[in-house]
Amino acid sequence: MRRRMVMSMLFGLVLLAGAFLGTGASAASAVGVPAEFGTDWHDPVTATPPVSVPKGAKTCRVTLAEARFRDFTPYRGTYTPPRGCGDRWSKVVLRLDGEVKGRQYDRLGSLHVGGVEVLRTSTPEPSPDGIAWHVEKDVTRYSDTFRGTRDVEMLIGNVVDDTYTGVIDVRVTLTFYAGRPRSAVPDRVLTLDGGTTLTVPRNSERIVAEVYATGSGGGCEEFWYLTVADPAPYSCKADRGPYREVRIAVDGRTAGIAAPFPNVWTGGWSNPFLWYVVPGPRAFDVEPIEYDLTPFAGLLDDGRPHRVEVSVAGVPEGQAGWSTSVNVLVRQDAHRARLTGGLLADRASEPVNSSVYTPGPGEYRVDTEAGHRLTVSGYVDTSHGRVTTTVSRTLAHTSAHRWNDGETTDALDAVWTDDESVTVRTGGGVPRTTRTRRTYTMDGATTVGADDRLRTALTLGDRAAVTSPEGGRTRLSDTYRGDATYTLNVPRDQRHAVGTSSERYRRYGPGECYDRSLATEQGVLTEDRRRC
Repeated sequence: MRRRMVMSMLFGLVLLAGAFLGTGASAASAVGVPAEFGTDWHDPVTATPPVSVPKGAKTCRVTLAEARFRDFTPYRGTYTPPRGCGDRWSKVVLRLDGEVKGRQYDRLGSLHVGGVEVLRTSTPEPSPDGIAWHVEKDVTRYSDTFRGTRDVEMLIGNVVDDTYTGVIDVRVTLTFYAGRPRSAVPDRVLTLDGGTTLTVPRNSERIVAEVYATGSGGGCEEFWYLTVADPAPYSCKADRGPYREVRIAVDGRTAGIAAPFPNVWTGGWSNPFLWYVVPGPRAFDVEPIEYDLTPFAGLLDDGRPHRVEVSVAGVPEGQAGWSTSVNVLVRQDAHRARLTGGLLADRASEPVNSSVYTPGPGEYRVDTEAGHRLTVSGYVDTSHGRVTTTVSRTLAHTSAHRWNDGETTDALDAVWTDDESVTVRTGGGVPRTTRTRRTYTMDGATTVGADDRLRTALTLGDRAAVTSPEGGRTRLSDTYRGDATYTLNVPRDQRHAVGTSSERYRRYGPGECYDRSLATEQGVLTEDRRRC
């Protein structure tokens, strides 16, 4: 993954996400697989489940944006609520349809409605003959935003010239399903005034911040998990190595910590042939980090503006490369106009971050162990009694990074865990605890042989287990595997690229089973299998 090779170059901001196609058992077994990649391949597809929608409900559709992105000019428009479906909806689904052909890098994108970021995504890299893709996302939680006329801004920052010819053509719609929401939907969706100031309604009972956090922009923070500290001789440097932690603070107090997901975009690890059909987990639908700020509700409910700031620990001072926009989702007490409360506890461990450099003959190595713990607790006095919320979060990171002179061999084996518990006690009732364990994994290597053949073999994992009093235990596992090889420093038609990729997405819970596998070879979809 040498920086002087293509690793992946993202510019700009706006949209895409990821669930796609589904053809039954074995989609392309009868299709001939070419000896190498040609000028066209299967349209991008992911194994993630489609958005479930209520059957038989009346629907209304609104177009949010239609644009052709060829530079860094954002699309700007106006959203108007739908007619005929009321102002309360059982489900709201965002869909993006995109097309691009020619030659183009992956691009990062975002979509804002009334200042609220409703989608962050990256784009696939096109074939010379062109590809089409679509993205779906459940955006019901932003219903408060969709009830009024709002400004729309969307950007996929792009560069089109004699070499990079791909113009990104997109259309984004919202489909509204009439009816009562089946789950709790926030009463208010807020953004930060001036980027740092938050004022919530005085009867806010539950407050959740979501942060769309991505390292991007083509620099080293796009590959933050590979950075090393001096004196290790590597092309991407950071003061204390690869550990990153996304923190949110309220009036200067740390209110939440989280491990960022190690996104790999569709040109990543120096090898776009890994991702032409199946992208890495979350590449088309960048999920926001959620922080339960309810322990701070008693302080925030005073009617005054409060300072809310997001920072990324581990980024070298003064260095850009992270985008961290914030939405705040609020549930209000329907029977009281004002709530009071207070903060009971705010305890954090001393962060641990150890990166040990081991020089060796022909190979260098950095081993990193890092972590952090935070517990916050607070209460609000509501119409149904005193509600005390305690949030605990424990982060851990381990990785082994190995490379040689010239970085013609570059390998990483890394694991991130993010364990969270939220305990709520109402009055003198029994405490109810929801536990979430998130695990992210990355195990891969890029090598360049004497014949200038670059090979990347990589496995990515995104797993979570959630146990709640209401929903029992739900498990999610999304695993990507890829292995691709091509010749460097030759025209595109002389790369003689070959590659395989696969993804298996599984989700199990009470009354729920989803299990889908995809496999590709030289751009042909060779398997699309469902087991549930």
